[in-house]
Amino acid sequence: MDLVAGIDIGGTKTKLALVDKSGSCLARADFRTKEYPDLEKYLDNVKLSIDEMIEKTSAEVNLLGIGIGAPNASSHRGTIEHASNLLWKGIVPLVDKLKERIDLPIRITNDANVAAIGEMLFGNAKGMKDFVVITLGTGLGSGIVSNGKLVQGYDGFAGELGHFGVLAEDGRLTGLGVKGGLEAYVSATGLKRTILYMMSKYMEDSRFRSIAFNDLHGEEITQAAEEGDFIALKAFEYTGEILGKALANFTTFSQPEAFFLVGGLALSGSWIFEPTKRHLEENLLEVYRGKVKLLPSGMENKNSAVSGAAALIWSDHTNE
Repeated sequence: MDLVAGIDIGGTKTKLALVDKSGSCLARADFRTKEYPDLEKYLDNVKLSIDEMIEKTSAEVNLLGIGIGAPNASSHRGTIEHASNLLWKGIVPLVDKLKERIDLPIRITNDANVAAIGEMLFGNAKGMKDFVVITLGTGLGSGIVSNGKLVQGYDGFAGELGHFGVLAEDGRLTGLGVKGGLEAYVSATGLKRTILYMMSKYMEDSRFRSIAFNDLHGEEITQAAEEGDFIALKAFEYTGEILGKALANFTTFSQPEAFFLVGGLALSGSWIFEPTKRHLEENLLEVYRGKVKLLPSGMENKNSAVSGAAALIWSDHTNE
Protein backbone atom coordinates (compact mmCIF):
# COMPACT_ATOMS: atom_id res chain seq x y z
CA MET A 1 0.00 0.00 0.00
CA ASP A 2 1.38 3.38 -1.06
CA LEU A 3 1.37 5.89 1.82
CA VAL A 4 2.97 9.23 2.67
CA ALA A 5 4.05 10.40 6.11
CA GLY A 6 2.60 13.81 6.94
CA ILE A 7 4.15 15.82 9.77
CA ASP A 8 2.80 18.97 11.41
CA ILE A 9 5.46 20.66 13.55
CA GLY A 10 3.88 22.95 16.11
CA GLY A 11 5.38 24.88 18.97
CA THR A 12 3.63 22.61 21.46
CA LYS A 13 3.01 19.32 19.63
CA THR A 14 4.36 17.46 16.64
CA LYS A 15 1.64 15.42 14.92
CA LEU A 16 2.34 12.64 12.44
CA ALA A 17 0.19 10.39 10.26
CA LEU A 18 0.39 7.90 7.43
CA VAL A 19 -1.86 9.29 4.70
CA ASP A 20 -3.29 7.56 1.64
CA LYS A 21 -4.04 9.07 -1.76
CA SER A 22 -7.52 10.19 -0.68
CA GLY A 23 -6.18 12.16 2.29
CA SER A 24 -7.31 9.66 4.92
CA CYS A 25 -5.04 9.01 7.90
CA LEU A 26 -4.42 5.31 8.44
CA ALA A 27 -2.17 5.68 11.48
CA ARG A 28 -1.39 8.58 13.80
CA ALA A 29 1.19 9.57 16.39
CA ASP A 30 2.16 12.69 18.29
CA PHE A 31 4.63 13.93 20.88
CA ARG A 32 5.50 17.19 22.59
CA THR A 33 7.88 19.28 20.49
CA LYS A 34 9.20 21.16 23.51
CA GLU A 35 10.47 17.95 25.09
CA TYR A 36 13.15 17.81 22.37
CA PRO A 37 15.28 20.99 22.49
CA ASP A 38 18.07 19.01 20.82
CA LEU A 39 17.31 18.76 17.08
CA GLU A 40 19.16 15.47 16.61
CA LYS A 41 17.13 13.75 19.34
CA TYR A 42 13.94 15.32 17.95
CA LEU A 43 14.59 13.86 14.49
CA ASP A 44 15.48 10.48 16.01
CA ASN A 45 12.03 10.48 17.59
CA VAL A 46 10.40 11.49 14.29
CA LYS A 47 11.97 8.46 12.61
CA LEU A 48 10.97 6.22 15.53
CA SER A 49 7.37 7.48 15.35
CA ILE A 50 7.17 6.81 11.60
CA ASP A 51 8.64 3.30 12.03
CA GLU A 52 6.12 2.52 14.79
CA MET A 53 3.18 3.73 12.67
CA ILE A 54 4.31 1.51 9.79
CA GLU A 55 4.58 -1.48 12.13
CA LYS A 56 1.03 -0.88 13.40
CA THR A 57 -0.41 -0.77 9.87
CA SER A 58 -1.96 -4.08 8.89
CA ALA A 59 -1.04 -3.86 5.20
CA GLU A 60 2.48 -3.81 3.80
CA VAL A 61 3.49 -0.14 3.50
CA ASN A 62 5.37 1.42 0.59
CA LEU A 63 6.35 4.83 1.96
CA LEU A 64 6.60 7.30 -0.91
CA GLY A 65 8.03 10.21 1.06
CA ILE A 66 7.53 12.69 3.87
CA GLY A 67 5.71 16.02 3.75
CA ILE A 68 6.22 18.56 6.54
CA GLY A 69 4.38 21.70 7.56
CA ALA A 70 6.23 23.99 9.96
CA PRO A 71 6.38 27.65 10.98
CA ASN A 72 8.88 29.82 9.07
CA ALA A 73 9.73 26.97 6.71
CA SER A 74 11.53 27.64 3.43
CA SER A 75 10.34 25.27 0.73
CA HIS A 76 13.33 26.20 -1.43
CA ARG A 77 16.05 25.47 1.12
CA GLY A 78 14.39 22.81 3.27
CA THR A 79 14.97 24.88 6.38
CA ILE A 80 13.09 26.36 9.32
CA GLU A 81 14.34 29.89 9.81
CA HIS A 82 14.05 32.01 12.95
CA ALA A 83 10.79 30.47 14.15
CA SER A 84 9.67 32.38 17.24
CA ASN A 85 7.70 29.50 18.80
CA LEU A 86 10.26 26.70 18.37
CA LEU A 87 13.24 25.94 20.62
CA TRP A 88 15.66 25.53 17.71
CA LYS A 89 16.92 29.00 16.88
CA GLY A 90 18.46 30.44 13.74
CA ILE A 91 18.45 28.54 10.45
CA VAL A 92 17.65 24.86 10.98
CA PRO A 93 18.50 22.49 8.06
CA LEU A 94 15.65 20.15 8.96
CA VAL A 95 15.21 18.36 5.61
CA ASP A 96 18.92 17.58 5.18
CA LYS A 97 19.14 16.32 8.75
CA LEU A 98 16.05 14.11 8.38
CA LYS A 99 17.37 12.69 5.09
CA GLU A 100 20.37 11.38 7.05
CA ARG A 101 17.86 9.12 8.80
CA ILE A 102 15.27 8.46 6.06
CA ASP A 103 16.39 8.19 2.43
CA LEU A 104 13.14 9.26 0.76
CA PRO A 105 11.77 12.41 -0.90
CA ILE A 106 11.13 15.00 1.84
CA ARG A 107 9.39 18.33 1.29
CA ILE A 108 8.65 21.13 3.72
CA THR A 109 6.71 24.39 3.61
CA ASN A 110 4.85 26.65 6.02
CA ASP A 111 1.58 25.54 7.57
CA ALA A 112 -0.61 27.86 5.49
CA ASN A 113 0.88 26.53 2.23
CA VAL A 114 0.27 23.02 3.53
CA ALA A 115 -3.38 23.92 4.11
CA ALA A 116 -3.66 25.27 0.54
CA ILE A 117 -2.15 22.20 -1.09
CA GLY A 118 -4.28 19.92 1.08
CA GLU A 119 -7.42 21.85 0.16
CA MET A 120 -6.57 21.54 -3.53
CA LEU A 121 -5.93 17.79 -3.36
CA PHE A 122 -8.38 16.63 -0.69
CA GLY A 123 -10.78 19.49 0.15
CA ASN A 124 -13.17 22.07 -1.29
CA ALA A 125 -10.62 23.52 -3.72
CA LYS A 126 -10.60 20.45 -5.98
CA GLY A 127 -10.71 21.68 -9.57
CA MET A 128 -9.84 25.27 -8.64
CA LYS A 129 -6.82 26.99 -10.17
CA ASP A 130 -6.94 30.27 -8.24
CA PHE A 131 -7.73 30.46 -4.54
CA VAL A 132 -6.34 31.63 -1.19
CA VAL A 133 -6.42 29.76 2.12
CA ILE A 134 -6.43 31.98 5.21
CA THR A 135 -5.45 30.16 8.41
CA LEU A 136 -6.91 31.76 11.52
CA GLY A 137 -5.16 30.47 14.60
CA THR A 138 -2.90 32.20 17.12
CA GLY A 139 -1.82 34.31 14.16
CA LEU A 140 -2.95 34.60 10.52
CA GLY A 141 -1.30 32.70 7.71
CA SER A 142 -2.03 32.51 3.99
CA GLY A 143 -1.46 30.01 1.23
CA ILE A 144 -1.93 31.46 -2.26
CA VAL A 145 -2.57 29.33 -5.36
CA SER A 146 -2.47 31.06 -8.75
CA ASN A 147 -2.99 29.28 -12.08
CA GLY A 148 -2.87 25.96 -10.25
CA LYS A 149 0.52 26.63 -8.66
CA LEU A 150 1.41 27.54 -5.10
CA VAL A 151 2.90 31.04 -4.90
CA GLN A 152 6.15 30.54 -2.98
CA GLY A 153 8.20 33.58 -3.93
CA TYR A 154 11.91 34.11 -4.52
CA ASP A 155 13.00 32.71 -1.17
CA GLY A 156 10.06 30.43 -0.32
CA PHE A 157 8.46 32.83 2.14
CA ALA A 158 5.68 34.36 0.01
CA GLY A 159 2.21 34.82 1.49
CA GLU A 160 2.79 36.55 4.83
CA LEU A 161 -0.54 38.36 4.64
CA GLY A 162 -0.90 38.30 8.41
CA HIS A 163 1.71 41.05 8.54
CA PHE A 164 -0.01 43.17 5.90
CA GLY A 165 -0.65 46.62 7.42
CA VAL A 166 -4.39 47.34 7.60
CA LEU A 167 -4.80 49.76 10.52
CA ALA A 168 -1.48 51.50 11.06
CA GLU A 169 -3.12 54.41 12.86
CA ASP A 170 -4.48 52.06 15.54
CA GLY A 171 -1.17 50.38 16.01
CA ARG A 172 -1.68 46.87 17.36
CA LEU A 173 1.51 44.88 16.84
CA THR A 174 1.72 41.49 15.11
CA GLY A 175 3.98 38.70 16.34
CA LEU A 176 6.75 40.15 14.16
CA GLY A 177 6.20 43.68 15.40
CA VAL A 178 4.33 45.05 12.37
CA LYS A 179 2.20 48.00 13.46
CA GLY A 180 -1.46 47.60 12.53
CA GLY A 181 -0.86 44.20 10.88
CA LEU A 182 -3.84 42.03 9.94
CA GLU A 183 -3.16 39.14 12.34
CA ALA A 184 -3.26 41.55 15.30
CA TYR A 185 -7.00 41.92 14.57
CA VAL A 186 -8.01 38.77 12.69
CA SER A 187 -6.86 35.69 14.61
CA ALA A 188 -7.85 33.93 17.81
CA THR A 189 -5.55 36.28 19.70
CA GLY A 190 -6.79 39.31 17.77
CA LEU A 191 -10.42 38.51 18.62
CA LYS A 192 -9.54 38.37 22.31
CA ARG A 193 -7.84 41.77 22.04
CA THR A 194 -10.95 43.12 20.32
CA ILE A 195 -13.12 41.92 23.21
CA LEU A 196 -11.06 44.16 25.53
CA TYR A 197 -11.31 47.03 23.06
CA MET A 198 -15.10 46.71 22.85
CA MET A 199 -15.43 46.62 26.64
CA SER A 200 -13.50 49.89 26.85
CA LYS A 201 -15.66 51.44 24.13
CA TYR A 202 -19.13 50.37 25.33
CA MET A 203 -20.80 50.22 28.75
CA GLU A 204 -23.18 47.29 28.09
CA ASP A 205 -23.10 44.27 30.39
CA SER A 206 -21.09 41.27 29.20
CA ARG A 207 -19.87 37.99 30.64
CA PHE A 208 -16.34 39.06 29.68
CA ARG A 209 -16.19 41.86 32.25
CA SER A 210 -15.43 39.25 34.93
CA ILE A 211 -12.98 37.12 32.89
CA ALA A 212 -9.20 37.73 32.77
CA PHE A 213 -7.60 37.94 29.34
CA ASN A 214 -5.58 34.73 29.78
CA ASP A 215 -8.75 32.86 30.78
CA LEU A 216 -10.62 33.95 27.66
CA HIS A 217 -11.06 31.37 24.89
CA GLY A 218 -12.46 31.54 21.35
CA GLU A 219 -15.14 28.92 21.99
CA GLU A 220 -16.50 31.05 24.81
CA ILE A 221 -16.70 34.11 22.56
CA THR A 222 -18.69 32.10 20.01
CA GLN A 223 -21.03 30.81 22.70
CA ALA A 224 -21.53 34.35 24.01
CA ALA A 225 -22.43 35.56 20.50
CA GLU A 226 -25.01 32.78 20.22
CA GLU A 227 -26.50 33.98 23.50
CA GLY A 228 -26.68 37.57 22.21
CA ASP A 229 -23.82 39.02 24.26
CA PHE A 230 -23.44 42.62 23.04
CA ILE A 231 -19.64 42.72 23.32
CA ALA A 232 -19.19 39.40 21.51
CA LEU A 233 -21.45 40.50 18.66
CA LYS A 234 -19.57 43.79 18.30
CA ALA A 235 -16.24 41.95 18.34
CA PHE A 236 -17.24 39.56 15.53
CA GLU A 237 -18.63 42.41 13.42
CA TYR A 238 -15.43 44.43 13.87
CA THR A 239 -13.26 41.42 13.04
CA GLY A 240 -15.31 40.51 9.97
CA GLU A 241 -15.20 44.07 8.70
CA ILE A 242 -11.39 44.21 8.89
CA LEU A 243 -10.98 40.77 7.28
CA GLY A 244 -13.56 41.46 4.55
CA LYS A 245 -11.87 44.71 3.56
CA ALA A 246 -8.46 43.02 3.55
CA LEU A 247 -9.71 40.18 1.34
CA ALA A 248 -11.19 42.73 -1.07
CA ASN A 249 -7.73 44.31 -1.31
CA PHE A 250 -6.06 40.91 -1.80
CA THR A 251 -8.50 40.15 -4.64
CA THR A 252 -7.00 42.93 -6.72
CA PHE A 253 -3.63 41.22 -7.10
CA SER A 254 -4.61 37.61 -7.80
CA GLN A 255 -8.41 37.54 -8.36
CA PRO A 256 -9.03 34.21 -6.60
CA GLU A 257 -12.13 32.15 -7.28
CA ALA A 258 -12.45 31.63 -3.54
CA PHE A 259 -11.04 32.43 -0.14
CA PHE A 260 -11.05 29.57 2.37
CA LEU A 261 -11.14 30.34 6.08
CA VAL A 262 -9.65 27.54 8.20
CA GLY A 263 -8.40 27.15 11.75
CA GLY A 264 -9.77 27.82 15.20
CA LEU A 265 -11.42 31.17 14.51
CA ALA A 266 -13.10 29.80 11.38
CA LEU A 267 -14.88 27.27 13.62
CA SER A 268 -17.00 30.20 14.84
CA GLY A 269 -18.99 29.59 11.66
CA SER A 270 -21.49 32.23 10.60
CA TRP A 271 -20.31 34.64 13.32
CA ILE A 272 -17.08 35.21 11.37
CA PHE A 273 -18.22 34.18 7.87
CA GLU A 274 -21.30 36.42 7.63
CA PRO A 275 -19.72 39.83 8.42
CA THR A 276 -16.58 38.92 6.46
CA LYS A 277 -18.59 37.98 3.35
CA ARG A 278 -20.72 41.12 3.63
CA HIS A 279 -17.75 43.49 3.94
CA LEU A 280 -15.81 41.61 1.26
CA GLU A 281 -18.59 42.08 -1.28
CA GLU A 282 -19.16 45.74 -0.29
CA ASN A 283 -15.49 46.59 -0.79
CA LEU A 284 -14.72 44.68 -3.98
CA LEU A 285 -14.13 46.61 -7.18
CA GLU A 286 -17.19 46.34 -9.41
CA VAL A 287 -15.43 44.03 -11.87
CA TYR A 288 -14.97 41.43 -9.09
CA ARG A 289 -18.37 41.63 -7.39
CA GLY A 290 -20.39 38.43 -7.25
CA LYS A 291 -17.41 36.36 -8.42
CA VAL A 292 -15.41 35.69 -5.23
CA LYS A 293 -16.56 32.90 -2.90
CA LEU A 294 -15.90 32.69 0.84
CA LEU A 295 -15.79 29.03 1.88
CA PRO A 296 -14.93 26.77 4.82
CA SER A 297 -12.40 23.98 4.57
CA GLY A 298 -13.50 20.71 3.02
CA MET A 299 -11.01 18.73 5.11
CA GLU A 300 -11.72 17.20 8.48
CA ASN A 301 -10.30 19.63 11.00
CA LYS A 302 -8.53 16.97 13.04
CA ASN A 303 -6.69 15.62 9.95
CA SER A 304 -6.13 18.78 7.92
CA ALA A 305 -2.58 19.64 9.05
CA VAL A 306 -1.02 16.21 8.53
CA SER A 307 -3.09 15.39 5.44
CA GLY A 308 -2.10 18.73 3.96
CA ALA A 309 1.55 18.05 4.74
CA ALA A 310 1.30 14.66 3.04
CA ALA A 311 -0.18 16.41 0.00
CA LEU A 312 3.26 17.93 -0.61
CA ILE A 313 4.36 14.46 -1.71
CA TRP A 314 1.04 13.20 -3.07
CA SER A 315 0.89 16.20 -5.43
CA ASP A 316 3.81 14.62 -7.33
CA HIS A 317 1.84 11.35 -7.74
CA THR A 318 -1.63 12.60 -8.70
CA ASN A 319 -1.28 11.62 -12.36
CA GLU A 320 0.26 8.24 -11.74
